[in-house]
Amino acid sequence: MKRSGSADLPLHYGQVPPWLAQRMAKLGLAITESILIEYGKAEVVRRLSNPFWFQSLGAVMGMDWHSSGITTAVMGALKRAINPLSKELGIYICGGKGKFSRETPNELLRIADQTGLDGTKLVRASKLSAKVDNTAIQVGFQLYLHSFILNSDGNWAVVQQGMSDANSTARRYHWHSENLKSFVEEPHTGICGINQGNILNLTANEADLTRKTIMDMTEESPNHMIAEVQKLVMPRHHDVKSKDVDLKRLGSILWLAQEKKPADFEELLLLEGMGPRTLQSMALVSEVIYGTASRFSDPARYSFANGGKDGHPFPVPVNVYDETISVLNKAIEKAKIGNTDKKEAIKALHQIAKNAEKDFIPNMDFDKVIAKEKAESWKYGGRTVFGEEKRPSGQLSLF
Repeated sequence: MKRSGSADLPLHYGQVPPWLAQRMAKLGLAITESILIEYGKAEVVRRLSNPFWFQSLGAVMGMDWHSSGITTAVMGALKRAINPLSKELGIYICGGKGKFSRETPNELLRIADQTGLDGTKLVRASKLSAKVDNTAIQVGFQLYLHSFILNSDGNWAVVQQGMSDANSTARRYHWHSENLKSFVEEPHTGICGINQGNILNLTANEADLTRKTIMDMTEESPNHMIAEVQKLVMPRHHDVKSKDVDLKRLGSILWLAQEKKPADFEELLLLEGMGPRTLQSMALVSEVIYGTASRFSDPARYSFANGGKDGHPFPVPVNVYDETISVLNKAIEKAKIGNTDKKEAIKALHQIAKNAEKDFIPNMDFDKVIAKEKAESWKYGGRTVFGEEKRPSGQLSLF
């Protein structure tokens, strides 16, 4: 059993507005389908078990880049979008927040009846993963969300979140079924996650901590904790600051979008006609689909794709969001019938942005970048939970 890691997040309250929730579901489905086409069902489960990738996914979908609400919103959007197509996609999402988490066993049993998987074993995995994070490890976080992601081959991941009223933070836990043997008869081989690159350092050979069995852990003092190799701790400040992102990576994408044109690159001719602002969004979405683990060490950068619902780092550019969904969906539909040109063009966009980064020297004023996005938000149908953006009186240059 591999426990992929945890993420500590400031508590945020409030609802995701319907206009964003609908788009999150569409973009989440498009990204999932793209991963399915390129890598297969096991990779979808594996990605969701990676806390850094998950945080980046939430940011690129328009959620506040560091808040606890990413977990509920992303898993809710994916469940609404994927489950009606589960038979076709081979991906199922169970559970959720509050009362929906308690429905996980019944949902898993129904899926097992449809797929021929061992429902009893799946229910046991769901309950034990929750028991470990909620009871055996007592660090002041009480679980209130439990999502169980399953594919038709039996691979699964758990994304669950606990709340600490004492310090107003939430902690998200990720689990993955890879190499699972037994919860009781054999101890966990290490506190580690899925091997997706040097940033996370998550290979089985490098797991240097031995976990005791769940039964042993429940007999320990309540203060006993499992050491965590991978832990994503998000700051309390809501706004995105320069220290939160890799300026070289972000700057090269902004330069690519603002200073160059898609037609400048042979690989991107199929995307010609797409505006620079959408190109910026697509470059970051492309990285979420095709990037390696080392690209997700600064999740805040992905908020520069589609902003955040509370206006940080800038309002959600609804028109850009819709165009991004449209471009991605068209590529997916063509790929399904054997025409992969558009999919390869989107994949090339990620690589071109990565190549541009190699010798790029950031010379931008980070605060001006955000100010410019906010000033021009009205052009792209900018919206937040507080309403639509109005045209301002002045303009700012980016570099």
